[in-house]
Amino acid sequence: MFGIDDPGIYIAYLMMAGCLIFSLIYGIVKWNEKDEEDKQ
Repeated sequence: MFGIDDPGIYIAYLMMAGCLIFSLIYGIVKWNEKDEEDKQ
């Protein structure tokens, strides 16, 4: 598949995509959240 025979490469690509999706969702959720320093 895609000319890549090593399963370690597939795992690395899947982990990279998972981190990207997680960071996008986390950033969207926390975008307008106030910091503790701003509340004081």
